Amino acid sequence: MATMSDTLAHAVSHRQEIRHSRFVAHAAPVDDAVAALAFIAQVGVPDATHNCWAYRLGGEYRSSDDGEPAGTAGRPILAAIDGQGLDRIAVVVTRWYGGIKLGAGGLVRAYGGTAAECLRTAPRQPLTRMASVWLHCGFDDLGTVHNLLAQHHALKEREDFDAEGACLRVALPAERLQDLKNQLRDATRNRVHVREQPPA
Repeated sequence: MATMSDTLAHAVSHRQEIRHSRFVAHAAPVDDAVAALAFIAQVGVPDATHNCWAYRLGGEYRSSDDGEPAGTAGRPILAAIDGQGLDRIAVVVTRWYGGIKLGAGGLVRAYGGTAAECLRTAPRQPLTRMASVWLHCGFDDLGTVHNLLAQHHALKEREDFDAEGACLRVALPAERLQDLKNQLRDATRNRVHVREQPPA
């Protein structure tokens, strides 16, 4: 089984002053890009000099320098996320300019360092590896199937009906999949068909 990253247990923040510029990092767990952009909009400070940010959602990521020289803010924040082995999070680092220029290297260290320090001390929560499966059951077994799905914290992503019964696509924690299969088999005398690939 692949090793999973952690996410944050809850939103956190960290502030520090570097050569008279104030830097404040805010980080939070997010489920998707819409939630990440909503968090960035929520914690950004309109009258600050810059609100630079990055988010990571598995293989999907974005970052913004928000007017700082290219590559000096957003990418170092993203590097801090990856350096801490975190996933499904968004980080915003807000800067109030204090009158002393930091230079490109100084900006990279300031943004990346503020983000990294914020994340280093934050409480973590392991991400659960999910499995998606397709189930086909007769109408008579539908109530039993729904009860067992609830017991195993399975999310019903789709439900279609045909002449024989229902076809459901569900997602559940991967470690619960075998138990669910066994219980479905026992409760319905093996009448529920479970596939790990979509039906043809």
